[in-house]
Amino acid sequence: MEPTSVPDVHADPAPSGRGSLRDPERRDVPGHIIPIIEREFDDFDTEATKFLEGQTPETEFIGFRLKQGVYGQRQPDVNMCRIKLPFGGVTPEQMEMFGHIAEKYAPLGKAHITTRQNIQLHHIPLAKMAKLIREIAPTGLSSREGCGNTVRNVTGDPWAGIAEGEVFDTTPYVGAYVRYFVRHPTTQLMPRKIKTAFDGTPAEDRSITGIHDIAFLAKIKDGVKGFEVRVGGGTSIMPRVAPTLWDFASADDGEYLKVAEAVFRIFDAQDWLRVNRARARIKVLVDRDGAEAVTQMIKEELEGDWVHERDFSIDEKYFDVDEASLAPAFDPTRQYASPNGDAREFEAFREYNVQPQKQEGYSAVEVKITRGDLVPYQWRGLANIMREYCGGLARTTVQQNLLLRWVRDEAVYEVYTELKKLGLGDPGVRTVLDVVSCPGTDSCKLGIASSMGLNQAVQQRVTEMGITDPLTRQVKIKMSGCPNGCSQHHIANIGFYGASIKVGEHTIPAYVAHIGGTYEKGEVKYGARLKIRIPAKRGPEAVERWLRMYEAERHEGEEFNAFAERVGTKRFEDEARDLSLPVEFGLDTMDMFIDWNKKVPFQVVRGEGECAV
Repeated sequence: MEPTSVPDVHADPAPSGRGSLRDPERRDVPGHIIPIIEREFDDFDTEATKFLEGQTPETEFIGFRLKQGVYGQRQPDVNMCRIKLPFGGVTPEQMEMFGHIAEKYAPLGKAHITTRQNIQLHHIPLAKMAKLIREIAPTGLSSREGCGNTVRNVTGDPWAGIAEGEVFDTTPYVGAYVRYFVRHPTTQLMPRKIKTAFDGTPAEDRSITGIHDIAFLAKIKDGVKGFEVRVGGGTSIMPRVAPTLWDFASADDGEYLKVAEAVFRIFDAQDWLRVNRARARIKVLVDRDGAEAVTQMIKEELEGDWVHERDFSIDEKYFDVDEASLAPAFDPTRQYASPNGDAREFEAFREYNVQPQKQEGYSAVEVKITRGDLVPYQWRGLANIMREYCGGLARTTVQQNLLLRWVRDEAVYEVYTELKKLGLGDPGVRTVLDVVSCPGTDSCKLGIASSMGLNQAVQQRVTEMGITDPLTRQVKIKMSGCPNGCSQHHIANIGFYGASIKVGEHTIPAYVAHIGGTYEKGEVKYGARLKIRIPAKRGPEAVERWLRMYEAERHEGEEFNAFAERVGTKRFEDEARDLSLPVEFGLDTMDMFIDWNKKVPFQVVRGEGECAV
């Protein structure tokens, strides 16, 4: 239910100084991308109160709540708040705000970085949510359309603007896209959500464009900036790699916005998709009709009268921040710290976590954040590091990490020592030690198994293995609490999704494994699903066996996926087949029937995803 008092931003600008489409005062201020409309907070407070007092049915309230980024949890009477960070961009003030609200509102005292570059807080009573979303607004943070069948948070390459080999920096165009489609009338109640990605370095494709509903890859044609547009990707129970449906949409005249709106109008008109919301993604349309047919639909849609009713110019939407002017300059009078004595730990950190920028004298430092969780003192400490060493510039990543940009080369060691003080100096980002997972049954209604618990156990196991082999260290491990794939387990070298094994009247928490996925160097490939289920408590053992098998049986220089393709899924199944055998329920086997980080016997308790309602 969307109250009629909520204005359409395309017709009703936000209050002055809040970064509205028509208020240039904050248009190019870092962190101020989504226009803030304060009346929405009043409306949320009003509607939430009416719901809590029983005046509004839940089925009506859910849609309104979701558009403000407030999602129900499996636990009763509490909610998750999803705060959007377009392209992952975040400021020190926003980092401090995350620490503040985690401390004030989140019972577990932490905030979580997601694989969509969002920030999520969990277990918050609805009565407190209006205060939370109002409190974050002055820093430019917004949860608007963080959930629901809308255009969700737009992801982007954290290295945009600083990466070698980049076609051009897509950041300003991401800003325009976000500002154009937030609160857009076409995108408020589509058959399902739209996930978007932008990438300026297609050869690397760090945004993983292939798994998105719509994606834009930077391209220059006859000297004109533009985008190749891909449509129809996605993971979950029907994984698809997005095909290119539009070869070139120019950027500076806003043609890419026009093509995107045509795609959304076509999608929104597919009423047959609304019958089964669980299978209502745009990839289903592309899969059914084919890429060529959908491209023809786009061409025909672009001939409609609606095109002449829109303003696709990006002049008032363009997000243009000169980061180089904010970056710290070299200070010849300063004595930069350096390792004193044994530097092996720092050298390991620099090998994996530090990458030179294309701008001479600067490096990007990627902070490994275990399971994406940070507690208040870490949020605040990172804010201080950003101010001192990065010109206030950082971005979250789709691997649940944080990239500190514009660090002077001379200051990298100082940044490392400051990170160590926060417990964030671990080396090995984007390696076998950097395990990714969704929240799973910790909070999600759709969760089957405790993916966060398995993450902790697997990360502990691979750490204890002491892996030094360079090829094995390149293996990526991800796990989701259900088949939907919020951790992107389909594209991991070793991926898991939550399942179960029935043993008489009892149930063992378990996982199904995918082997051989990839998402690097511009290639997206979904892993092959194994035909065995691994009890959750045996998951770490399965991982160790597969890694040791790979090291023992591979050819010289053979990478994990090439090995997996050569030996086939049956070899992986055979290596773990005894682990898949269930046990009888009893006192000596009770632990097998209890999930990671849980204290009671496992049950499959799964609700309905609210966006599919």
